[in-house]
Amino acid sequence: MYDCIIVGAGPAGGTAAYHLAKQGRSVLILEKQSLPRYKPCGGGVSPAIAEWFDFDFSPAISIKADTIRCTWKTGDPVEAKLETPEPVWMVRRDVFDHFLVQQAQKQGAELKDNTEVTGIEFKSDHWQVNTANGPVMGRYLIAADGAKGQMAKWLGFKERKRRLAAALEAEAPAKVENGNIAHFEFGMVKNGYLWNFPKADGYSIGVGTFIGGEPQDFKKILDEYGNSFGLDIKTCQQYGHAICLWNGEQKLHTENAVLAGEAACVVDPFTAEGIRPSIFSGLKASEAINKALSGDINALEQYSDIINAEWGGDMAWAQKLAGLFYRFPGVGYKVGVKRPSAPQIMGKILCGQLRYGDVAGRAIRRLTPFGG
Repeated sequence: MYDCIIVGAGPAGGTAAYHLAKQGRSVLILEKQSLPRYKPCGGGVSPAIAEWFDFDFSPAISIKADTIRCTWKTGDPVEAKLETPEPVWMVRRDVFDHFLVQQAQKQGAELKDNTEVTGIEFKSDHWQVNTANGPVMGRYLIAADGAKGQMAKWLGFKERKRRLAAALEAEAPAKVENGNIAHFEFGMVKNGYLWNFPKADGYSIGVGTFIGGEPQDFKKILDEYGNSFGLDIKTCQQYGHAICLWNGEQKLHTENAVLAGEAACVVDPFTAEGIRPSIFSGLKASEAINKALSGDINALEQYSDIINAEWGGDMAWAQKLAGLFYRFPGVGYKVGVKRPSAPQIMGKILCGQLRYGDVAGRAIRRLTPFGG
């Protein structure tokens, strides 16, 4: 009988496993794929996550980006060097996620990868988790199995508000020039943006839409964007995936179990940043379950409250900004992105130095047509 079984070995699961194991709890991580495994993701990570850990992430960082470059239809560029203490980390998720799990294993957590969960059953005071390799038992469960995972549904979260964004990504091997620059393109796709994030051995280049709208030809748009960098995207492996955006307050706990990471729909609805909120939710989930194991009967309910207040409160502002910016992107680019201070503000938000609540009021006033 484990103290906690964690389903999913992404940033949320790895974080929760590390912190619970460090508290001396017995932890089992179940992952359906074999680690390390590829995960489509731009791979931009806020250096703010370092404050939640006591080890060095350097081995998991591919490159650091200290400059943001924004374009409108590949022209009208705005480029700014970030005035933040630490640049944005660029990571490859196979390396980053596995590194985090390895830190958890050093603390005593167990990993069973290549082990798919086939169902769950609550047994009076603990969970039985059925896998293709047989059942395992745990007093508590963390569902961290991502946007497409089944755990939330099996735990009874059937009527929850889910707002899915669509993304297509390609990994383009290349000799990287100006590896310190993260690129954002706002005019080539409706209701979203394109990105080109450098890695040590190539680029992660992608397109995403975050407020719905008519279907668009992502492959054609991505190919055109790649051409602007001299990259032939048609020859690259491409990955389509859904992203679970924050969409308002929600219950994230049930009997002896919580949702974390994308299973909890924590992704920033403006930037689609997912790694930092997933790690934050994993950290808070570990704290809640550690308290519950010590006898605090309100700990899991408080977890829902904490995520809704500490992350969700700021995401409400991000959602308002996204609604305005992506509906009026030309105006947004002109009065938002092109303002001299804008790239610095976005850099500080990405690096965890500013919250949306600190700047959203002014930004919304600028973006609202006719001052309405």
